[in-house]
Amino acid sequence: MAVFFAVAIPGMIIASINDNSGAAVTFGLLAAAAALALLAVTAVTTPRLPPDVVGRSGTGQASEAEAEALEARVQALVAAGVDEDELRDLVRRAVRVARGTFSTQ
Repeated sequence: MAVFFAVAIPGMIIASINDNSGAAVTFGLLAAAAALALLAVTAVTTPRLPPDVVGRSGTGQASEAEAEALEARVQALVAAGVDEDELRDLVRRAVRVARGTFSTQ
């Protein structure tokens, strides 16, 4: 794919400089076709979420019962003496890691 872009873009520029609009359009169509092929390959090869990762509603969101169970577990740990702020920060960081948006801030 990179070869098509490496040929098409300079080809459009050189054809435009030489006032050859037919060649410029041809190179432009070549670049557009390569871009569409790249999009198609990316769409086909990108991994999808397995069905067991997606929530019961099919949206990837946790069910209300799962959220309540998590909150009950957090409350139980707080009652056992765990610092609530640190625990909630840990849960937030775990969610970011699971979503793939983890930052070190």
